[in-house]
Amino acid sequence: MHPILHDIRLVAFDLDGTLIDSVPDLAVAADAALADLGLVPQGETRVRDWVGNGSLTLMARALEGALGEAPDEALLARAHRGFLEHYGRAPSAHTRLYPGVREALAALTARGLPLALVTNKPSAFIAPLLEAFDLARHFALCLGGDSLAAKKPDPAPLLHVAAHFDVSPSACLMVGDSRHDIEAGRAAGFRTLAVPYGYNHGEPVALSRPDGTVESLAELV
Repeated sequence: MHPILHDIRLVAFDLDGTLIDSVPDLAVAADAALADLGLVPQGETRVRDWVGNGSLTLMARALEGALGEAPDEALLARAHRGFLEHYGRAPSAHTRLYPGVREALAALTARGLPLALVTNKPSAFIAPLLEAFDLARHFALCLGGDSLAAKKPDPAPLLHVAAHFDVSPSACLMVGDSRHDIEAGRAAGFRTLAVPYGYNHGEPVALSRPDGTVESLAELV
């Protein structure tokens, strides 16, 4: 067992960039939504630096990349609707599970630790993705970016998780790939663990000073 798990009674995981590499499917949907509007697709490389703050922000960044300026609210709303439609048709077609994820979740579940999923992805996409990779059985609670009034980096979702399981935040661990995960965890009073392989707007997640870092989630167990 990794030392960071000492005295931990609950583990919360981010999804995109932590458990799954979903950028290929996110990029396909974002580019299709742009094409519907007659705009130039922005490509997977750029989208990789834009994810992590929810789908609305992703499309705002994609539109700004295509237009060279911030979009107005009406155009953003149209683009976002298009993105949700395209992504909803095939959210796991090109998405892959990161190495070590399945082993880590299985081992933590076997130890009786309750696991929660806290993502900024719209909640409608959580179940299809978890089911596609046979991960749903590991999570006792899943929160999307639209599940509560606030989302990461606000600590509210993590505090909700701790209260739901009646576990002190100091006995909870937040595992994620971005500064928003680390900021949310720290603000909630959680211990924080980062993986360096995900999405963090092109910056090393170590700059956010997590309590620990692992190259693979397999290192947890």
